[in-house]
Amino acid sequence: MKPAIEVADIFRSLGPTYRAQHALSIDQARAMRAIEICRTAELGGHVDQCDQCGAQRISYNSCRNRHCPKCQNLDREQWLEARQADLLPIPYFHVVFTLPQQLRSLARRNPATVYGLLFQAAAQTLKELARDPKHLGADIGCMALLHTWTQTLTYHPHLHCIVTGGGWAPDGEKWIPSRSDFFLPINVVARLFRGKFLAFLRHAYQEGQLLFPPTLAAWANEKTFQQQLTSLYQRDWIVYCKPPFGSPEKTLAYLARYTHRVALSNDRIVRIEEEQVTFRYRDRSDHDRIKTLTVPAFEFIRRFLLHILPNRFVRIRYYGLLSHRGRHTQLPQARYLLEGKVVRPVIENPSTWQERLKRLTGVDLQVCPQCRKGRMVTQKILWPPCQRDPPLLQKWRA
Repeated sequence: MKPAIEVADIFRSLGPTYRAQHALSIDQARAMRAIEICRTAELGGHVDQCDQCGAQRISYNSCRNRHCPKCQNLDREQWLEARQADLLPIPYFHVVFTLPQQLRSLARRNPATVYGLLFQAAAQTLKELARDPKHLGADIGCMALLHTWTQTLTYHPHLHCIVTGGGWAPDGEKWIPSRSDFFLPINVVARLFRGKFLAFLRHAYQEGQLLFPPTLAAWANEKTFQQQLTSLYQRDWIVYCKPPFGSPEKTLAYLARYTHRVALSNDRIVRIEEEQVTFRYRDRSDHDRIKTLTVPAFEFIRRFLLHILPNRFVRIRYYGLLSHRGRHTQLPQARYLLEGKVVRPVIENPSTWQERLKRLTGVDLQVCPQCRKGRMVTQKILWPPCQRDPPLLQKWRA
């Protein structure tokens, strides 16, 4: 069922005025425009007709922008299908790394650089401590997902890391399991993460990779920058580890909640009236109770745009056993050590997007919605208004 109000509706009605009054980055402007025209005639589409009763249906194309609330469900299902082959019959831990408040203004001005350092510091911390014989003494696998928002859309960069509960011994001869209720000492993880991130940040400063907005102009001075780093060294950084998942299946179900998520889904918007937007959020500080928050529409747009990632920035990354190289070499061997045989649940015939949509919503788009007997067959392609001729015809004319 389509939500009564969508982010796209807010962008279409107030976006032009907002863009005229506020300077947007290229990535923000591109994402905003994509969300506005998603599944409209602007992107073209096709006309389907029932082969029994003749009923017609017009379907417009999706924008496929990763920040669009309407375009993530099917991508998530496709991603989960591909990840099924990577799960081992072991517990998985969930470790969260949070960027301190003092660094968030710098991160907003330098998202690609700072987010990249966040990934690098977290991954190296987990791998280094896990390999230490005083802790686990094994090579682990890790998947890290970047989120930058809270339930109320405020800016809060943090990494969700899904980590294997155990790892491969350095000699490659055996699997070393972690304790069922403990992965690594979290205080040690937090301190090492802090040291690595700040060391990487200092290097980025020395290499001239950081830009400083007017509010952080003083940071451009080397002495002031070092003072800020010293202050950050003296603070405790927030890192926490959740209990392990019960099974690989539960791990996969949990991942579905975090991958391909956008800052705010359409079904959380309650209403928009008098240029005020009301949306639902989960109050973590009050036993996860569902509440509503009303903000000016321009403030809603500003908060949403805070979470637009730089173009081509990879927000889901894999390390160790789960890296792209380890997935094809070490992971099958780890499964062999755990099960005594290679078991790789390969999906021989990956499902189509129509099949994924049916599994996700129960709606079969190939069945006629009118007579429920016939099959919908594409009769006509609707090209976008800006594209007069189909691509093949354009190529032929050239």
